[in-house]
Amino acid sequence: MNDVNEQTKNVSNKNLRRNDLLKKYKQVRRLTEKLCEPLEIEDYVIQSIPDVSPTKWHLAHTSWFFEAFLLKKVNPNYKPLNELYNYFFNSYYVQIGERYLRQERGMLSRPTVKEVYEFRKFIDEQMFSFFENSDEKTFNEVAVIIEIGLNHEQQHQELMLTDVKHVLSQNPLNPVYSNKSIDDRINVKPINWVSFEEGIIEIGHNGDGFYYDNEMPRHKVFLQSFDIADRLVTNGEYINFIEDDGYSKTELWLSDGASTVEREKWKAPLYWEKINGEWWNFTLNGFRKVNASEPVCHVSLYEADAFARWADARLATESEWEHASSEIEIEGNFVDDENFHPFSLNGENQKIKQMFGDVWEWTRSDYSPYPGYKIPPGAIGEYNGKFMSGQNVLRGGSCATSKNHIRNTYRNFFYPHSRWQFSGIRLAKDKKIGLV
Repeated sequence: MNDVNEQTKNVSNKNLRRNDLLKKYKQVRRLTEKLCEPLEIEDYVIQSIPDVSPTKWHLAHTSWFFEAFLLKKVNPNYKPLNELYNYFFNSYYVQIGERYLRQERGMLSRPTVKEVYEFRKFIDEQMFSFFENSDEKTFNEVAVIIEIGLNHEQQHQELMLTDVKHVLSQNPLNPVYSNKSIDDRINVKPINWVSFEEGIIEIGHNGDGFYYDNEMPRHKVFLQSFDIADRLVTNGEYINFIEDDGYSKTELWLSDGASTVEREKWKAPLYWEKINGEWWNFTLNGFRKVNASEPVCHVSLYEADAFARWADARLATESEWEHASSEIEIEGNFVDDENFHPFSLNGENQKIKQMFGDVWEWTRSDYSPYPGYKIPPGAIGEYNGKFMSGQNVLRGGSCATSKNHIRNTYRNFFYPHSRWQFSGIRLAKDKKIGLV
Protein backbone atom coordinates (compact mmCIF):
# COMPACT_ATOMS: atom_id res chain seq x y z
CA MET A 1 0.00 0.00 0.00
CA ASN A 2 2.86 2.38 0.84
CA ASP A 3 4.43 1.66 -2.56
CA VAL A 4 1.15 2.56 -4.28
CA ASN A 5 0.91 5.80 -2.31
CA GLU A 6 4.50 6.66 -3.16
CA GLN A 7 3.90 6.01 -6.87
CA THR A 8 0.77 8.15 -6.78
CA LYS A 9 2.73 10.91 -5.07
CA ASN A 10 5.47 10.71 -7.73
CA VAL A 11 2.95 10.88 -10.56
CA SER A 12 1.25 13.82 -8.86
CA ASN A 13 4.56 15.66 -8.46
CA LYS A 14 5.45 15.08 -12.11
CA ASN A 15 2.06 16.34 -13.27
CA LEU A 16 2.41 19.33 -10.94
CA ARG A 17 5.74 20.26 -12.53
CA ARG A 18 4.27 19.97 -16.02
CA ASN A 19 1.20 22.00 -15.08
CA ASP A 20 3.27 24.64 -13.30
CA LEU A 21 5.57 25.03 -16.31
CA LEU A 22 2.62 25.24 -18.68
CA LYS A 23 1.03 27.91 -16.51
CA LYS A 24 4.26 29.90 -16.40
CA TYR A 25 4.75 29.43 -20.14
CA LYS A 26 1.36 31.01 -20.84
CA GLN A 27 1.99 33.86 -18.37
CA VAL A 28 5.44 34.74 -19.70
CA ARG A 29 4.43 34.56 -23.35
CA ARG A 30 1.36 36.70 -22.67
CA LEU A 31 3.36 39.37 -20.84
CA THR A 32 5.75 39.73 -23.77
CA GLU A 33 2.87 40.59 -26.06
CA LYS A 34 1.16 42.74 -23.44
CA LEU A 35 4.29 44.91 -23.22
CA CYS A 36 3.93 45.51 -26.97
CA GLU A 37 0.33 46.73 -26.80
CA PRO A 38 1.21 50.45 -26.42
CA LEU A 39 3.33 50.33 -29.59
CA GLU A 40 2.40 51.41 -33.09
CA ILE A 41 3.41 49.11 -35.92
CA GLU A 42 6.22 51.47 -36.92
CA ASP A 43 7.76 51.21 -33.45
CA TYR A 44 8.45 47.48 -33.88
CA VAL A 45 11.09 47.77 -36.59
CA ILE A 46 13.51 50.53 -35.53
CA GLN A 47 17.05 49.86 -34.33
CA SER A 48 18.35 53.15 -32.91
CA ILE A 49 21.86 51.92 -31.96
CA PRO A 50 23.68 48.56 -32.41
CA ASP A 51 22.98 47.61 -28.77
CA VAL A 52 19.23 48.00 -29.36
CA SER A 53 17.25 45.31 -31.18
CA PRO A 54 13.91 45.96 -32.89
CA THR A 55 10.92 44.84 -30.85
CA LYS A 56 9.96 42.58 -33.75
CA TRP A 57 13.27 40.76 -33.39
CA HIS A 58 12.78 40.19 -29.64
CA LEU A 59 9.34 38.69 -30.30
CA ALA A 60 10.79 36.31 -32.86
CA HIS A 61 14.04 35.44 -31.08
CA THR A 62 12.29 34.37 -27.87
CA SER A 63 10.13 32.03 -29.98
CA TRP A 64 13.09 30.77 -32.00
CA PHE A 65 14.77 29.75 -28.73
CA PHE A 66 12.10 27.10 -28.06
CA GLU A 67 12.30 25.90 -31.65
CA ALA A 68 16.10 25.62 -31.74
CA PHE A 69 16.70 24.15 -28.29
CA LEU A 70 13.60 22.04 -27.73
CA LEU A 71 11.19 21.39 -30.59
CA LYS A 72 13.85 20.36 -33.10
CA LYS A 73 15.48 18.13 -30.48
CA VAL A 74 12.38 16.19 -29.41
CA ASN A 75 10.83 15.76 -32.86
CA PRO A 76 13.07 14.51 -35.68
CA ASN A 77 10.23 15.23 -38.15
CA TYR A 78 9.76 18.82 -37.00
CA LYS A 79 9.09 21.23 -39.86
CA PRO A 80 9.92 24.90 -39.21
CA LEU A 81 7.47 27.54 -40.34
CA ASN A 82 10.35 29.12 -42.28
CA GLU A 83 13.86 27.66 -42.56
CA LEU A 84 15.41 31.15 -42.78
CA TYR A 85 14.13 32.11 -39.33
CA ASN A 86 17.00 30.11 -37.87
CA TYR A 87 19.34 32.56 -39.62
CA PHE A 88 17.37 35.74 -38.90
CA PHE A 89 16.58 35.12 -35.23
CA ASN A 90 19.63 33.34 -33.86
CA SER A 91 21.55 35.79 -31.67
CA TYR A 92 25.02 34.55 -30.74
CA TYR A 93 24.77 30.75 -30.66
CA VAL A 94 27.62 29.84 -32.98
CA GLN A 95 26.99 26.11 -32.61
CA ILE A 96 23.43 26.53 -33.90
CA GLY A 97 24.51 28.06 -37.20
CA GLU A 98 25.02 31.29 -39.14
CA ARG A 99 23.45 34.47 -37.84
CA TYR A 100 22.22 37.74 -39.32
CA LEU A 101 24.44 40.61 -38.15
CA ARG A 102 23.20 42.13 -34.89
CA GLN A 103 23.92 45.71 -35.91
CA GLU A 104 21.81 45.30 -39.06
CA ARG A 105 18.64 43.85 -37.53
CA GLY A 106 16.87 47.14 -38.14
CA MET A 107 17.46 46.76 -41.89
CA LEU A 108 14.89 43.97 -42.17
CA SER A 109 11.36 45.05 -43.06
CA ARG A 110 10.54 41.40 -43.74
CA PRO A 111 9.43 39.16 -42.16
CA THR A 112 6.70 41.57 -41.22
CA VAL A 113 5.39 42.18 -37.72
CA LYS A 114 2.30 40.20 -38.67
CA GLU A 115 4.44 37.28 -39.80
CA VAL A 116 6.44 37.41 -36.56
CA TYR A 117 3.24 37.16 -34.53
CA GLU A 118 2.21 34.23 -36.71
CA PHE A 119 5.57 32.63 -35.88
CA ARG A 120 4.92 33.13 -32.17
CA LYS A 121 1.47 31.54 -32.56
CA PHE A 122 3.00 28.62 -34.46
CA ILE A 123 5.61 28.01 -31.74
CA ASP A 124 2.97 28.25 -29.00
CA GLU A 125 0.85 25.62 -30.78
CA GLN A 126 3.87 23.31 -31.06
CA MET A 127 4.74 23.84 -27.41
CA PHE A 128 1.18 23.25 -26.21
CA SER A 129 1.15 20.00 -28.17
CA PHE A 130 4.42 19.01 -26.50
CA PHE A 131 3.07 19.82 -23.04
CA GLU A 132 -0.01 17.70 -23.71
CA ASN A 133 1.43 14.75 -25.59
CA SER A 134 5.04 14.18 -24.54
CA ASP A 135 5.85 11.19 -22.37
CA GLU A 136 7.30 11.69 -18.91
CA LYS A 137 10.81 10.66 -19.84
CA THR A 138 11.03 13.12 -22.74
CA PHE A 139 9.39 15.90 -20.76
CA ASN A 140 11.72 15.48 -17.79
CA GLU A 141 14.75 15.50 -20.06
CA VAL A 142 13.88 18.93 -21.49
CA ALA A 143 11.99 20.55 -18.60
CA VAL A 144 15.11 22.52 -17.68
CA ILE A 145 15.25 23.86 -21.26
CA ILE A 146 11.68 25.10 -20.88
CA GLU A 147 12.67 26.87 -17.66
CA ILE A 148 15.71 28.42 -19.32
CA GLY A 149 13.57 29.48 -22.28
CA LEU A 150 11.04 31.21 -20.03
CA ASN A 151 13.71 32.99 -18.00
CA HIS A 152 15.41 33.90 -21.27
CA GLU A 153 12.15 35.45 -22.47
CA GLN A 154 11.82 37.40 -19.23
CA GLN A 155 15.28 38.83 -19.86
CA HIS A 156 14.16 39.88 -23.31
CA GLN A 157 11.03 41.49 -21.90
CA GLU A 158 13.34 43.78 -19.98
CA LEU A 159 15.52 44.35 -23.02
CA MET A 160 12.41 45.15 -25.06
CA LEU A 161 11.44 47.91 -22.65
CA THR A 162 14.93 49.40 -22.51
CA ASP A 163 15.21 49.19 -26.29
CA VAL A 164 11.76 50.71 -26.84
CA LYS A 165 12.71 53.56 -24.50
CA HIS A 166 15.84 54.29 -26.52
CA VAL A 167 13.93 54.11 -29.81
CA LEU A 168 11.17 56.47 -28.63
CA SER A 169 13.70 58.88 -27.12
CA GLN A 170 15.09 59.59 -30.60
CA ASN A 171 11.79 61.11 -31.69
CA PRO A 172 11.37 64.88 -31.11
CA LEU A 173 7.66 64.22 -30.54
CA ASN A 174 8.61 62.53 -27.25
CA PRO A 175 6.15 59.63 -27.66
CA VAL A 176 4.57 58.33 -24.46
CA TYR A 177 4.66 54.57 -23.90
CA SER A 178 2.63 54.55 -20.66
CA ASN A 179 0.21 57.15 -19.31
CA LYS A 180 0.51 55.90 -15.75
CA SER A 181 1.32 58.79 -13.43
CA ILE A 182 4.61 58.80 -11.54
CA ASP A 183 4.73 59.67 -7.85
CA ASP A 184 6.49 63.03 -7.35
CA ARG A 185 7.37 62.71 -3.66
CA ILE A 186 10.48 64.68 -2.79
CA ASN A 187 11.40 63.81 0.80
CA VAL A 188 14.30 61.36 0.96
CA LYS A 189 16.31 61.04 4.15
CA PRO A 190 20.12 61.22 4.08
CA ILE A 191 22.00 57.99 3.51
CA ASN A 192 22.62 55.83 6.55
CA TRP A 193 25.44 53.32 6.53
CA VAL A 194 24.87 49.69 7.48
CA SER A 195 27.95 47.89 8.80
CA PHE A 196 29.12 44.35 8.17
CA GLU A 197 32.01 42.76 9.99
CA GLU A 198 34.82 40.86 8.35
CA GLY A 199 34.51 37.14 7.95
CA ILE A 200 34.17 34.18 5.66
CA ILE A 201 30.81 33.98 3.90
CA GLU A 202 29.30 31.85 1.14
CA ILE A 203 27.95 33.26 -2.09
CA GLY A 204 26.33 31.67 -5.11
CA HIS A 205 23.11 29.75 -5.60
CA ASN A 206 22.36 26.86 -3.25
CA GLY A 207 20.85 24.70 -6.00
CA ASP A 208 17.19 24.90 -4.95
CA GLY A 209 14.93 26.15 -7.72
CA PHE A 210 15.95 27.71 -11.01
CA TYR A 211 19.31 29.42 -11.43
CA TYR A 212 21.71 30.27 -14.24
CA ASP A 213 24.99 28.42 -14.53
CA ASN A 214 26.97 31.62 -13.80
CA GLU A 215 25.51 31.67 -10.25
CA MET A 216 27.34 28.46 -9.36
CA PRO A 217 29.27 26.87 -7.75
CA ARG A 218 28.45 28.19 -4.30
CA HIS A 219 31.75 29.00 -2.65
CA LYS A 220 33.43 30.72 0.29
CA VAL A 221 34.67 34.31 0.15
CA PHE A 222 36.53 36.33 2.75
CA LEU A 223 35.19 39.86 3.21
CA GLN A 224 36.88 42.72 4.98
CA SER A 225 34.63 44.86 7.17
CA PHE A 226 32.55 47.25 5.09
CA ASP A 227 29.65 49.68 5.17
CA ILE A 228 26.92 49.82 2.56
CA ALA A 229 24.41 52.61 1.92
CA ASP A 230 20.88 51.92 3.09
CA ARG A 231 19.40 53.33 -0.14
CA LEU A 232 20.20 54.16 -3.75
CA VAL A 233 21.85 57.39 -4.90
CA THR A 234 19.22 59.93 -5.97
CA ASN A 235 18.98 62.29 -8.93
CA GLY A 236 19.43 65.22 -6.57
CA GLU A 237 22.71 63.84 -5.25
CA TYR A 238 23.88 63.19 -8.78
CA ILE A 239 22.99 66.74 -9.82
CA ASN A 240 25.32 67.95 -7.05
CA PHE A 241 28.07 65.88 -8.67
CA ILE A 242 27.31 67.43 -12.08
CA GLU A 243 27.25 70.98 -10.69
CA ASP A 244 30.59 70.37 -8.99
CA ASP A 245 32.04 69.76 -12.48
CA GLY A 246 32.24 66.04 -11.77
CA TYR A 247 32.37 65.18 -15.47
CA SER A 248 35.43 67.44 -15.93
CA LYS A 249 37.50 66.26 -12.97
CA THR A 250 39.67 63.62 -14.57
CA GLU A 251 41.08 62.58 -11.18
CA LEU A 252 37.67 61.02 -10.42
CA TRP A 253 37.55 58.87 -13.53
CA LEU A 254 38.98 55.57 -14.63
CA SER A 255 41.17 56.09 -17.68
CA ASP A 256 38.75 54.40 -20.08
CA GLY A 257 35.92 56.33 -18.46
CA ALA A 258 37.60 59.68 -18.99
CA SER A 259 38.25 58.78 -22.62
CA THR A 260 34.61 57.76 -23.08
CA VAL A 261 33.33 60.97 -21.49
CA GLU A 262 35.53 63.04 -23.79
CA ARG A 263 34.66 61.06 -26.92
CA GLU A 264 30.91 60.84 -26.26
CA LYS A 265 30.68 64.34 -24.73
CA TRP A 266 28.78 63.07 -21.71
CA LYS A 267 27.54 65.80 -19.36
CA ALA A 268 24.75 63.95 -17.55
CA PRO A 269 22.99 60.55 -17.46
CA LEU A 270 21.43 59.23 -20.65
CA TYR A 271 18.07 60.85 -21.51
CA TRP A 272 18.80 64.00 -19.47
CA GLU A 273 18.54 67.45 -21.04
CA LYS A 274 18.94 70.87 -19.45
CA ILE A 275 16.23 73.36 -20.42
CA ASN A 276 16.17 76.91 -19.05
CA GLY A 277 18.40 75.92 -16.16
CA GLU A 278 16.38 72.83 -15.15
CA TRP A 279 17.07 69.16 -15.81
CA TRP A 280 14.48 67.18 -17.75
CA ASN A 281 14.56 63.51 -18.72
CA PHE A 282 12.84 61.25 -21.20
CA THR A 283 10.93 58.41 -19.54
CA LEU A 284 8.54 55.76 -20.78
CA ASN A 285 5.89 57.90 -19.07
CA GLY A 286 6.81 60.97 -21.11
CA PHE A 287 9.29 63.85 -21.09
CA ARG A 288 9.31 65.36 -17.61
CA LYS A 289 11.39 67.27 -15.10
CA VAL A 290 13.97 65.23 -13.25
CA ASN A 291 12.65 64.35 -9.80
CA ALA A 292 15.49 64.90 -7.32
CA SER A 293 14.27 62.13 -5.01
CA GLU A 294 14.18 59.32 -7.57
CA PRO A 295 17.13 56.94 -7.93
CA VAL A 296 19.56 58.14 -10.58
CA CYS A 297 19.24 55.91 -13.61
CA HIS A 298 20.88 55.20 -16.99
CA VAL A 299 24.44 55.74 -15.82
CA SER A 300 27.44 53.71 -16.90
CA LEU A 301 29.88 51.88 -14.65
CA TYR A 302 32.31 54.71 -15.37
CA GLU A 303 29.84 57.33 -14.11
CA ALA A 304 28.86 55.25 -11.08
CA ASP A 305 32.52 54.75 -10.16
CA ALA A 306 33.37 58.45 -10.61
CA PHE A 307 30.38 59.53 -8.51
CA ALA A 308 31.38 57.11 -5.75
CA ARG A 309 34.91 58.51 -5.69
CA TRP A 310 33.53 62.06 -5.62
CA ALA A 311 31.33 61.04 -2.65
CA ASP A 312 34.40 59.66 -0.80
CA ALA A 313 33.03 56.15 -1.17
CA ARG A 314 33.16 53.30 -3.66
CA LEU A 315 30.93 50.74 -5.32
CA ALA A 316 30.27 47.47 -3.51
CA THR A 317 31.76 44.22 -4.71
CA GLU A 318 29.22 41.66 -5.82
CA SER A 319 30.18 39.49 -2.82
CA GLU A 320 29.45 42.39 -0.45
CA TRP A 321 26.16 43.10 -2.24
CA GLU A 322 25.04 39.48 -2.06
CA HIS A 323 25.99 39.21 1.60
CA ALA A 324 24.18 42.45 2.47
CA SER A 325 21.04 41.34 0.61
CA SER A 326 20.95 37.76 1.89
CA GLU A 327 18.22 38.42 4.45
CA ILE A 328 16.37 41.11 2.51
CA GLU A 329 12.89 40.26 1.28
CA ILE A 330 12.50 40.52 -2.48
CA GLU A 331 10.13 43.45 -2.64
CA GLY A 332 10.31 46.55 -4.78
CA ASN A 333 9.29 48.36 -7.95
CA PHE A 334 9.21 45.70 -10.69
CA VAL A 335 7.68 45.47 -14.15
CA ASP A 336 4.71 43.74 -12.49
CA ASP A 337 3.74 47.18 -11.11
CA GLU A 338 3.71 48.68 -14.63
CA ASN A 339 5.46 51.88 -13.53
CA PHE A 340 8.30 51.42 -16.04
CA HIS A 341 10.37 53.95 -14.12
CA PRO A 342 12.34 53.93 -10.84
CA PHE A 343 10.42 55.34 -7.88
CA SER A 344 11.45 57.45 -4.93
CA LEU A 345 11.94 55.58 -1.67
CA ASN A 346 8.55 54.93 -0.12
CA GLY A 347 8.17 53.52 3.36
CA GLU A 348 10.36 50.43 3.14
CA ASN A 349 10.91 49.05 6.62
CA GLN A 350 13.94 46.98 5.73
CA LYS A 351 17.29 48.02 7.12
CA ILE A 352 18.75 48.21 3.62
CA LYS A 353 16.23 49.59 1.16
CA GLN A 354 15.71 49.40 -2.61
CA MET A 355 17.94 46.34 -2.93
CA PHE A 356 15.55 44.85 -5.47
CA GLY A 357 13.75 46.55 -8.34
CA ASP A 358 13.97 50.20 -9.45
CA VAL A 359 17.50 50.06 -10.95
CA TRP A 360 20.22 47.50 -11.49
CA GLU A 361 23.12 48.33 -9.19
CA TRP A 362 26.62 48.47 -10.63
CA THR A 363 29.26 46.62 -8.64
CA ARG A 364 33.01 47.03 -8.88
CA SER A 365 33.33 43.30 -9.67
CA ASP A 366 34.40 41.99 -13.04
CA TYR A 367 32.07 39.46 -14.59
CA SER A 368 34.23 36.38 -14.24
CA PRO A 369 33.65 32.69 -13.44
CA TYR A 370 33.24 31.50 -9.89
CA PRO A 371 35.89 29.03 -8.66
CA GLY A 372 35.21 25.63 -10.20
CA TYR A 373 32.84 26.96 -12.85
CA LYS A 374 32.65 24.99 -16.10
CA ILE A 375 30.77 26.07 -19.20
CA PRO A 376 27.91 23.59 -19.83
CA PRO A 377 28.30 21.43 -22.94
CA GLY A 378 26.58 22.20 -26.23
CA ALA A 379 25.11 25.40 -27.63
CA ILE A 380 23.25 26.16 -24.39
CA GLY A 381 26.68 26.61 -22.79
CA GLU A 382 27.08 29.77 -24.89
CA TYR A 383 24.36 31.45 -22.82
CA ASN A 384 26.65 32.96 -20.17
CA GLY A 385 30.15 31.58 -20.01
CA LYS A 386 31.64 33.04 -23.17
CA PHE A 387 30.85 36.59 -22.04
CA MET A 388 33.07 36.43 -18.95
CA SER A 389 35.51 39.08 -20.13
CA GLY A 390 35.52 42.87 -20.05
CA GLN A 391 32.15 43.34 -18.35
CA ASN A 392 30.98 44.26 -14.86
CA VAL A 393 28.36 42.64 -12.65
CA LEU A 394 25.10 44.36 -11.73
CA ARG A 395 22.74 43.16 -9.03
CA GLY A 396 19.15 43.51 -7.85
CA GLY A 397 16.89 43.90 -10.88
CA SER A 398 15.02 46.99 -12.05
CA CYS A 399 11.61 48.46 -12.75
CA ALA A 400 11.72 46.49 -16.03
CA THR A 401 12.43 43.13 -14.32
CA SER A 402 9.76 40.58 -13.40
CA LYS A 403 9.65 39.98 -9.67
CA ASN A 404 9.63 36.20 -10.05
CA HIS A 405 12.73 36.40 -12.26
CA ILE A 406 15.11 37.97 -9.73
CA ARG A 407 16.99 36.52 -6.74
CA ASN A 408 19.86 37.79 -4.64
CA THR A 409 22.37 35.49 -6.41
CA TYR A 410 21.39 36.73 -9.89
CA ARG A 411 24.36 38.10 -11.85
CA ASN A 412 23.55 40.56 -14.63
CA PHE A 413 26.46 41.90 -16.67
CA PHE A 414 27.14 44.74 -19.09
CA TYR A 415 30.08 46.57 -20.56
CA PRO A 416 31.26 49.51 -18.41
CA HIS A 417 30.20 52.11 -21.00
CA SER A 418 26.59 50.81 -21.24
CA ARG A 419 23.89 53.30 -20.20
CA TRP A 420 20.66 52.35 -21.95
CA GLN A 421 19.75 49.80 -19.27
CA PHE A 422 17.98 50.84 -16.05
CA SER A 423 21.27 50.98 -14.13
CA GLY A 424 22.02 53.02 -11.01
CA ILE A 425 24.27 53.43 -7.98
CA ARG A 426 24.55 52.17 -4.42
CA LEU A 427 27.57 53.29 -2.40
CA ALA A 428 29.82 51.31 -0.12
CA LYS A 429 32.80 52.15 2.09
CA ASP A 430 35.77 50.41 3.61
CA LYS A 431 35.78 50.45 7.38
CA LYS A 432 38.80 52.14 8.85
CA ILE A 433 41.30 49.58 10.03
CA GLY A 434 43.02 50.55 13.24
CA LEU A 435 46.78 50.33 13.66
CA VAL A 436 48.06 47.37 15.63
